[in-house]
Amino acid sequence: TDIEGIEDNHGDMDFKVAGTTEGITALQMDTKLKGISLEIAEKALNQAREARLFILDAMNQTISSSRPEVSRYAPRMYKITIDSDKIGSVIGTGGKTIRSIIDETKATIDIDNDGTVLIGSPDEESARKAIKIIEELTKDIEVGGIYTGKVARLMTFGAFVEILPGKEGLVHISELADYRVDKVEDVVKAGAEVSRHFSPIAAQSGAVVVDNSSAFRMVPTVPLVVPEVNPEDIKWH
Repeated sequence: TDIEGIEDNHGDMDFKVAGTTEGITALQMDTKLKGISLEIAEKALNQAREARLFILDAMNQTISSSRPEVSRYAPRMYKITIDSDKIGSVIGTGGKTIRSIIDETKATIDIDNDGTVLIGSPDEESARKAIKIIEELTKDIEVGGIYTGKVARLMTFGAFVEILPGKEGLVHISELADYRVDKVEDVVKAGAEVSRHFSPIAAQSGAVVVDNSSAFRMVPTVPLVVPEVNPEDIKWH
């Protein structure tokens, strides 16, 4: 039982008792007296037990056990670990990158020197979004992997594609299509999405180059060029 304001003001004691059906787990008392008798203490604890069991019974009638999953709208706290050498990739110059993640996802992000990342968010969706961005920022490009990214910029010799956040790969003009391409802009446009293969041959020399023809030979479902190309023109691939 909890006292009301007028009782708290005029009464001599405020005694809070918390617990389960098995017994007391915590208690706290405010009193204006120098102390209370054992009789009063016993009476108060018995009344508190009656009230506690009454409330617990009402709770059990509504929900008898905890839900298997937390509501998707409930606040979340996650912990992930990244390579400590890549902390700078998440923070960015002057904290620019981490601030942009926080602004975009509305999540809180704390990073320890050992690579432990604590992510707090108002809901499940925000947390997952923040985790995905951080994982992409710290992910290594795998040799032979297929990556879909946006064309960042065009050059006379090819197109640079952002295959992971902050990481670009070059698609040489000779690899943009299965025919001779005179101008890069005839095949791809800045901002378009393309899927490309990370060339193992180029990787051996330390370069980050994406190889379209290799990708197509290995994975037939990977588009040869950007989506603007008519599928009928390349269906024989």
